[in-house]
Amino acid sequence: MAIKDYQRDFIEFAIKNEVLKFGQFTLKSGRISPYFLNAGLFNTGASLSKIGKFYAAAVHDSGIKHDVIFGPAYKGVPLACTTVIALAEAPYNKDTPYCFNRKEKKDHGEGGTIVGSPLQGRVLVIDDVITAGTAIRESVQIIQDCKAQLAGVLVAVDRQETGKNGDLSAIQEVERDFGVPVKAIVTMTHIMQYMEEKGTYGEHLTLMRAYREKYGV
Repeated sequence: MAIKDYQRDFIEFAIKNEVLKFGQFTLKSGRISPYFLNAGLFNTGASLSKIGKFYAAAVHDSGIKHDVIFGPAYKGVPLACTTVIALAEAPYNKDTPYCFNRKEKKDHGEGGTIVGSPLQGRVLVIDDVITAGTAIRESVQIIQDCKAQLAGVLVAVDRQETGKNGDLSAIQEVERDFGVPVKAIVTMTHIMQYMEEKGTYGEHLTLMRAYREKYGV
């Protein structure tokens, strides 16, 4: 799984913006991780524009056939917006419908819980990460309620580590349960390949390898 140019660029951009950090980070699972990626820190116009281009490249790379892009409230909303903007521009020139959900149903005006394009046909869900898979399962329920079809899921990073309850990662569980591909802009393997290429990460890379050995899928 050789790292591609856009994936390398994404990692460099994430490090530069301190979205991707190396050190010691306690996860919700209680594990001490040697790295952490917080996509919520892509919080300026310039960074959001840039992240859209990375998502668009990953959408194109994934080959997932879709009719509409869905961004789950709340973090998925700006990600879906910036992705379809990037897809509409060169080199893709693909005008893709998008929509997102409200957390609370609106009872006036146009009403309903879906904002944007109708949620119909093959749906590609775009979000930041899959931790426990809860948010994705909520999205699947919304998609099914609209009589649409889940085509796949795209997130920023795949940590490629086992969940708390078995040998599968949260991403692998979603793939198994819904029979669709779940893709990421980068995986832990890509991040480690980047670190190896640079040759300047020393102890951080050693800790990454140890963590992967202990928890990797």
